[in-house]
Amino acid sequence: MKTSNITRDTLILGFAIFSMYFGAGNIIFPPYLGLISSSDWKISFVAYFLADIGFATVAMFALLKVGGNVDNLTSKLGAINGKILMAIIILCIGPLIALPRTGAVTYEMLVVPYFGASTFNSLITSIIYFGLILFFTLRPTSMIEILGKVLSPLLFLSLIILIIKGIFTPIGEISQNTTNDRLFFDGLLLGYQTLDILAALAFGIIIIKILKTKGYTNKKTNFKIVGYASLIAAFAIMIVYFGLTYLGATSSLVYETNIEKVTLLNNIIYQLFGSNGAIILAFVVILACFTTGAALVSVTAEYFSKVSQGRFSYKNLVIITSFFAVTVTNFGLETIINFAAPILFIVYPAAIILVILAFFDNYIDNLNIYKFSSFGAIIYSIFELLSNSYFKLSFMENIPLAKDGLGWILPAIFFGIIGFLIKSKRVRSKV
Repeated sequence: MKTSNITRDTLILGFAIFSMYFGAGNIIFPPYLGLISSSDWKISFVAYFLADIGFATVAMFALLKVGGNVDNLTSKLGAINGKILMAIIILCIGPLIALPRTGAVTYEMLVVPYFGASTFNSLITSIIYFGLILFFTLRPTSMIEILGKVLSPLLFLSLIILIIKGIFTPIGEISQNTTNDRLFFDGLLLGYQTLDILAALAFGIIIIKILKTKGYTNKKTNFKIVGYASLIAAFAIMIVYFGLTYLGATSSLVYETNIEKVTLLNNIIYQLFGSNGAIILAFVVILACFTTGAALVSVTAEYFSKVSQGRFSYKNLVIITSFFAVTVTNFGLETIINFAAPILFIVYPAAIILVILAFFDNYIDNLNIYKFSSFGAIIYSIFELLSNSYFKLSFMENIPLAKDGLGWILPAIFFGIIGFLIKSKRVRSKV
């Protein structure tokens, strides 16, 4: 493989990964962080970036460390447990939550402001939107090429233009922060709650397949390409986050901190571009939704095709996923989110534990450490969910970091130690 081809493919893949990560939520949160942190906006930016894309990039490298196959990571919980965990992750960040949400946001941004809200408009919009995604994802190799060469650069350029306009004609002066002294930790928590580490594990599935399709079979070469591509994507998102957080900070004397995040973004763009702002925002958000949605359809189809050992083809699953997403988008997105989000809330800590422990895998000879620590985090998350939603468990409040949404850390460590004490034989797989 020629070096020029490797460089070109790495750059294309980097922009493709950028667009996979960068959904509508990634545009909304940074300006709000800038608003509430005002003069200390750089602190919030760093914390949010590290906990969001920073951690997602770490997850991608963890995946590469175990050979690029997500099953090599999740199987440390046991073959069946690992498949169940990954299936839940794929379903939740795909057709149950994130995927239909991209369709719903597109409808709200593109159709509602001009044609009004109605069941008919929603149905037609979702059919057209997911129909385009269906056509776009039937061939994953072509999808990555178009993402990396066309759509992602367009998205990135649009965001850069928005940021440059805000730098040269700022909305206002940046106010002095005098009240919030938890900016770094709050930024970390908000980044943690984006769940992008799960997206990294999921997107790794399709990325590795693309490399094989292109003829890259050497593990060291694959590690190099995906590693550099992940860093390119992270750097591009870092620039965008930096700029969007700054824009939010320049509005700190104009808007109150209780403003809705979407409203804040709308107002900022209107201040910068006037009446044309709605068109610009719609273009950016729709592009962000479409690129992420296409990646989620492709990942869902690829994973379940692999799990079924080819009984369900990739193309058939792309069609099924797209039609299911149309149904969910119109059936009632909030109902589905209310059902699926708690499940995601439970499995997320287990995924984080697997990613962290993957970097110490050469020193772990007892797989019970993986199993027990993940089990401890899942059990705690279940109890926390019950306590928050059904009946109060007062003892939960005394667990360190519980008030910050990170109470699962101590139970994970405690059960991990128990797992270490219970010996198990391990046969290392060659990856």
